[in-house]
Amino acid sequence: MAAFLLGAVLLIVQPEIVPSRPAINSKTETTSQSVQRELLKKTSQKNDFKENIHSNGSCRQLPQTIIIGVRKGGTRALLEMLSLHPDIAAAESEVHFFDWEDHYRNGLQWYINQMPLSYPHQITVEKTPAYFTSPKVPERVYNMNESMRLLLILRDPSERVLSDYTQVFYNHMQKHKPYPSIEQFLIKDGELNVDYKAINRSLYYIHMQNWLKYFPLDHIHIVDGDKLIKDPFPEIEKVERFLKLSPQINASNFYFNKTKGFYCLRDSGRERCLHESKGRAHPQVDTRLLEKLHEYFHEPNKKFFELVGRTFDWH
Repeated sequence: MAAFLLGAVLLIVQPEIVPSRPAINSKTETTSQSVQRELLKKTSQKNDFKENIHSNGSCRQLPQTIIIGVRKGGTRALLEMLSLHPDIAAAESEVHFFDWEDHYRNGLQWYINQMPLSYPHQITVEKTPAYFTSPKVPERVYNMNESMRLLLILRDPSERVLSDYTQVFYNHMQKHKPYPSIEQFLIKDGELNVDYKAINRSLYYIHMQNWLKYFPLDHIHIVDGDKLIKDPFPEIEKVERFLKLSPQINASNFYFNKTKGFYCLRDSGRERCLHESKGRAHPQVDTRLLEKLHEYFHEPNKKFFELVGRTFDWH
């Protein structure tokens, strides 16, 4: 009886075993951490997979790879090119699970339901470019899967700013809504407007620091978006190696469309190009203003190169 009582006491006072996690700056548990733990408790991956298995052996599953960004970096082109591989199952739409609160509160089962049907040998991929610049996303992805393989496609920060503006401009044009010129966004009180959101999104080293708090650099493959446009095949070969895929995509899968001015895809005799909204011409910008942009990004780019141990051919 005494031995039983002693065992009960030891069981009560035994400290809870907590899995190791990256260091968090805040001393108290954040709301997002608390919410994520509740989501993980409610969702059992094994049970969900069993419920989703179809008669042909396919099922919906959590992605093993996420294209996390960057906005206007070439994420759609990257996903389309990667989808040429038979071992890739890609979600069609941007899911925005980790950065939109109303989606995140739906839980992991909802997230699984947004994924395509895939076979056990396939890698499920989703892409949401806004993930890279959202401060809360790295921790949330880590809490779901600390072994996640991440794809990040970047291009010249100045060019990305212009593409960012161009997309919003055309969205307004299609709705017959007026939109200010790019100069009105880039200039404030005679100086470069560094508060412009499009500029902030191009400060890659700031956002990369946040991801590296949770994931080692060898779990994040950076695709050179400028090279992907000019010569896509070598960049896709690198992605295949990073994801440990067998080399299935060939140079013959790409052909240059002179009318559109960029590479299109050829798959099993079928040819397809990106939507007409891709590859739009940028607005004409005064040379002196472009130089201001290039000068502003010079130091942030240098810090980014040092952070990732790699340089890019940017202004």
